[in-house]
Amino acid sequence: MAKRKRYSTAPVHDIDLSTVPIPSPLYSDICPSPLKRRASQRTRARQRLAPVSTNPDENPEVLDGPEALRASPDAGERDERMALEKVGSVAGTQVKEKDDEVPSLLNGDDSSSSLSEISEGMPPLRRKPAVARAKKPTEVQTVKATTRAKEHNIIPAAKVKTEVMKEPLFLDPEAEGDEEADEEEIQAALSRPPPVNSNYLPLPWKGRLGYACLCTYLRFSNPPVFSSRTCRIASILENRHPLKDPDQPPHATKNRPDRDQPASIARGQAYVESIGLANAADIVKMLRWNDRYGIKFLRLSSEMFPFASHEEYGYKLAPFASEVLAEAGRVAAELGHRLTTHPGQFTQLGSPRQQVIDNAVRDLEYHTELLSLLKLPAQQNRDAVMILHLGGVFGDKAATLDRFRENYARLPQGTKDRLVLENDDVSWSVHDLLPLCEELNIPMVLDFHHHNIIFDPEQAREGTKDIMDVYPRILATWKRKNITPKMHYSEPTPAAITGRQRRKHSPRVATLPPCPPDMDLMIEAKDKEQAVFELMRTFKLPGYDTFNDMIPHVRKDDNKPVKLPKKKTPRKTAKKVKDDKDELEAAEEPVDAEEDPVQAVIPDLQVGMGGPEGRVYWPPTMEDWLRPVKKVIKKKDPEDSQRLTPAKKRMAATKNAQSAIKLEGDMEKNASITSSDGHPMSSKGSTSVAKGNSQKASYNRKAIKSVPTTSTSDTDASKNISEFEGHEIMPLKATKITPARKSARAKKVNYVEGEE
Repeated sequence: MAKRKRYSTAPVHDIDLSTVPIPSPLYSDICPSPLKRRASQRTRARQRLAPVSTNPDENPEVLDGPEALRASPDAGERDERMALEKVGSVAGTQVKEKDDEVPSLLNGDDSSSSLSEISEGMPPLRRKPAVARAKKPTEVQTVKATTRAKEHNIIPAAKVKTEVMKEPLFLDPEAEGDEEADEEEIQAALSRPPPVNSNYLPLPWKGRLGYACLCTYLRFSNPPVFSSRTCRIASILENRHPLKDPDQPPHATKNRPDRDQPASIARGQAYVESIGLANAADIVKMLRWNDRYGIKFLRLSSEMFPFASHEEYGYKLAPFASEVLAEAGRVAAELGHRLTTHPGQFTQLGSPRQQVIDNAVRDLEYHTELLSLLKLPAQQNRDAVMILHLGGVFGDKAATLDRFRENYARLPQGTKDRLVLENDDVSWSVHDLLPLCEELNIPMVLDFHHHNIIFDPEQAREGTKDIMDVYPRILATWKRKNITPKMHYSEPTPAAITGRQRRKHSPRVATLPPCPPDMDLMIEAKDKEQAVFELMRTFKLPGYDTFNDMIPHVRKDDNKPVKLPKKKTPRKTAKKVKDDKDELEAAEEPVDAEEDPVQAVIPDLQVGMGGPEGRVYWPPTMEDWLRPVKKVIKKKDPEDSQRLTPAKKRMAATKNAQSAIKLEGDMEKNASITSSDGHPMSSKGSTSVAKGNSQKASYNRKAIKSVPTTSTSDTDASKNISEFEGHEIMPLKATKITPARKSARAKKVNYVEGEE
């Protein structure tokens, strides 16, 4: 019998970037059952390199990095994150919310930094109610927390109490969490002097606009493209064990690691490295996507390689990631793309805690290695900087600055060459950091949004006008190192009133800041690349005519999985074989190969690129356009079941008509089929005769008047009928009796006996 042909719906020359092969368990760790048939050597080699899915829609262990979903790393509010659950991705329910960790000192948490540990000990997918999760600190923990807070001067001494506090009364940069504004704070915010903004617009625009970490359109393509996949530490530990069935590829539910078998650190390391390789490989697609739509500036996600800077589970990127990062750097150099990074807010060199300092140094070394492995050209390599916040004040700004100077001096020279400081919206203003940057030869990033919240009222007013006077000093910090300057811009939400509320980033921005027209401007917004598109459309910036609106819930640039149609099985018919020769010929006849349906395949380079019309823009608050329409199953109303639909009415009318016809036929049968003495026949006899009377017959329905007489034939007939009771009697066919042809010569015969 001929073999079936195999068809592939994907080109063979491209590799799926959403899956990266990792080595499977060694032979020494596998104890195959003797009852199972051993696979061939080629099959085992193929199964040993079975790919592990890095698609969060398929593998629930792969999560979205929480920092990449934010408008910026220092944005901790849920409103500033990409709403994955609204778009329809399960990953939104898996990401651990830092707000739920309750890391403040008042809850008894002894660590003020969650660097590289944000995913450890994640809660299950099904979240418990907040009341069930909340745990009141004990009296000892409360006294300890308030004592430490008093030592670091985090809150005023007058507010330090030994009783349990429901809400923190301070803003610790090392611990997230905000309280709602009270009436006094709102009144103070409303009475503040109005901002003084400049009317200057940097037009015509000659600089580069960029966004941070995540492209929303590519994130929800098929397969998804993004560089912020992460996982839990529990997943790394679990994947140290071999699979339950080593002969089969890994599966999220059917073939998971077997914890009863011995663990291997190398196996768990290969798992976490596969996630990092998938992230790094997707950078190339993101760069080409940006270049098509006029975007030349991208901030790389710090979560590209999960737990790379962890104290226990950390690892070096070379040599396993050298090749894939070098390819990303080659594409960035080819397209003239600028790449930067922004370590999180817990990377602080001015903290009084040595553990925080050690974590920060490891994190900075990880970012330095990441940017160095890109192998960028000289100028682009200098422009690949790391933006850092100074961190908390810890009660004394001067002492914090001294600790920063001391720890900065210990950093490697490669890290110093890339380090850049940025003013924040909690503690450090532009006028606080600028002297330090000029002293240590560190470039300074101006964030306009942060400046409108934290500024020195004696030297500048709120707004963009007064800060323009400091431009020469800020730009000079960049020129000393021959690095291209960059600035950050974002806007608060319209409903924000107080300083804490104004920290929230708006999903998009409405205008351009008064920066130099050739500036590299990073737009920090929740909608990522869509905020850049909004500015392009508003001011007709270069690239505004390269994209168009999306068709809601429709994407024509993805390779959807092929759905095979259901094959109709023909009814089996008996084949007549005349002799043995015909039977042998039928067996030797070749069978035609069944061809599988082949869908028009979009090349991998064009997948997720928006198609020829460039439909990649979605209006504000319409991120659900990125996914197909959700099927909503309406609950049945009990009243609806009692209402008769037109179909039900037709069915009821048909049943009524059938029952009426049946009743009328039964009445006719009972009236016409009776015994000779006027009594009806038995039920079995009546049913059998009724079948014969159902057909149209040409019987004469006139009753023949005769005198009933008993005879032997009647008794014999009754016996015969009793023998066939219980059996179905075939109805008699009605035949038309034609009269016989009479002959003219025929004589009339008188059968009447003559009288003797």
